[in-house]
Order: sequence, then structure tokens, then C-alpha cells
Amino acid sequence: MKPLIAAFALVLTQFTAAQQPEPIDWARAQSLHQRAQRGEKLSPEEQAYYERAKAERNKRPPGDQTVPKPPAGLIPLTDMTGDDRYQGEDGGLYGGGKNTPPPAHEAAAKAALAQIQPLGPDGKPSASGRIVFVSISMSNATQEFSRFKTIADVDPRKSSTLTIVDCAQGGQAMAEWVPRDGGPWKTALQRINSAGVTPEQVQIAWVKLANKGPRGTLQEHGRKLEADTLAVLQNARAHFPNLRVAYLGSRIYGGYATSMLNPEPYAYDSAFAARWLIQRQIKRDPELAAEKSPLLLWGPYFWADGTKGRKTDALVWERTDFAQDGTHPSESGRNKVAQMLLEFVTTNPLARGWFTGK
Repeated sequence: MKPLIAAFALVLTQFTAAQQPEPIDWARAQSLHQRAQRGEKLSPEEQAYYERAKAERNKRPPGDQTVPKPPAGLIPLTDMTGDDRYQGEDGGLYGGGKNTPPPAHEAAAKAALAQIQPLGPDGKPSASGRIVFVSISMSNATQEFSRFKTIADVDPRKSSTLTIVDCAQGGQAMAEWVPRDGGPWKTALQRINSAGVTPEQVQIAWVKLANKGPRGTLQEHGRKLEADTLAVLQNARAHFPNLRVAYLGSRIYGGYATSMLNPEPYAYDSAFAARWLIQRQIKRDPELAAEKSPLLLWGPYFWADGTKGRKTDALVWERTDFAQDGTHPSESGRNKVAQMLLEFVTTNPLARGWFTGK
């Protein structure tokens, strides 16, 4: 009888083991993730494997499995007045309810922008040189900026001396760019080289602020994002010695997120980290002086409260503007950001000069 029981137990063990899925091959999952971020179409089997890997990675501790609902009453920063408050912060991109830089910072920006001109590969002025505009950030940014590059490169308003290079990369949020010689910087430099230009010709950057899996209050996760981005800006200035201006951007709406990668209110909060850095530079913080950092300005502000929109324009975020995870933009979401970027660089007085060459 005992041998029979032992044999049955062995069969049961083998059957149970056969029912268990193979452990995730994270190298394969990363490769699939990078392909997906580049917009490549995965086979049904690859897509299924990719979705299983994401689900495994997004598992959370017992009792903490549900993504919180977006807080009610979040007001777009551009709609907040100087009297409105959010966790002690007032409104406006630049503070005090103002969405334009104060006069002294605007004058400093104009002085920095006036230095932008075609440069040769050695970084010296050249009539046959280039002006290079790069992006620095994570997956959302590369999806959005690569779409922007597609439409900007064929726009008749674009200067013939301007080269646009998407250096943003999937999975590489601000914290991953902090090591000065880390992988994201190596990839960025490779992309610049592949575009036929040099780091010495990079003069403008778009930096979208976000970190993966933020936790805690605005002062906790927001200050970490601020510190990480400060390091990124200083790294950018070191890698690109002629970098004059960096336009900062925060996240799009995160209220449809199905994971804790970057839901609300963290997507909303990222704007304050951008603003803190700009305000520090306005107050002449030595960590953001010209020898350490480019001049900082706001680029387009992308956040709106879902379909409620905002007062400044008609921007709304529909569920269809997002991929299945509710965090990354779908085709329509990418187009919205790309069009906002194009509108900004062709019309904003503190951007259109280098973009149009006029």
C-alpha cells in the first residue's frame, strides 16, 4: 500500500509542478518592454508574456492591492490662483498664481536664448553648424517626444539648422538618470552620435519629471523627485557643455492608472517638483547656477482633471488616450502631447526663436 501511495504522491507533485507557470525571464521581459515602448508590434504570444511580466512586477503586499482612486478636487496648476492651496502650495506654474516667469527670470532666459546659434561638431559657432534639441526622461516621454519629432521634422516652420534627437528611454525615470555615467546617458550619447551630431551641439532640452512607484506625501516623494531632477540637470550640463535652456514638464493625467507605477496624485504632484527647481534658480541657488545647470523654464503643462478639463484651454484626458495600463499614452494621447509641444515651440516667445530660426 505504501509504494502505491508514494507513487500517487509523486504523480501529484509532477502534475502540480506542470501547472505552475515558468518563472519570468526578466531579460526577455525587458527586451519586450523596450520593443513595446518603441511602438513595435508584438506577436500574440509575446504580448501575453509581456502582460504576465507586468502583472508580476506590479504585485503589491497583501492588503495593498488596489490602486487608490484619484483624489477629488485637484485643480490644474495653471488654474490655481495665488490664494488657492494644495498641501501648502499656491497656484501658477511659477508661483503666486502666475503662469509666466517673473521679469528678471524672463530677462535671464532671453539672454540664454540669445546665445543659441548653429555650432560645429567642436561646439564653436559655424554657419554650417547645427542646433540640437533633445529629450531626457522615461517611457511616456519617449513615446510622446518621438511622435513630436515625427511631426516637427516635416513642419515648414522648423529651422533647417535644427536637429531633434529623442534621448528619453523606456523604464528610465529621473532616478535612473542620476548616475552621471549610467546606462541612460550612454544610450543618449549613442543616439546623438547616430543622428550625426555631437554633445557639443546640444543647446536645448525637454525634461519630463517622474519617478517610478512614488510613495508618501508631496514633501516626501516630491522632494526626492526634485533632488533626482537636480542631479539630472547637472549631469546634462556636464555632458552637453553648450546646453543653454531646459524646458521642464510634468506628467499627464494619472487617474486611469491600473498600477502603482505613477497614479494620482503623484502624476499631479510632479508639477511641484518642476516648479520648486525653477523657483530655486530664480532665487539664485548656487546648485542651479549657469556653470552647473541650464536655465530652467516651463514647457507645456499637460495635466488636466480627466474629462473635466481645465480653464486655460480645451484639453481633456479620455480613457482612450491611454494604453491598457492607464499610465502610458495611447496613439491619441501621444498625438495630444506632440501637438502641444509643437504649438509651444512654434508660438511661445521663449522658444520659437531657436525652433523657427527667426
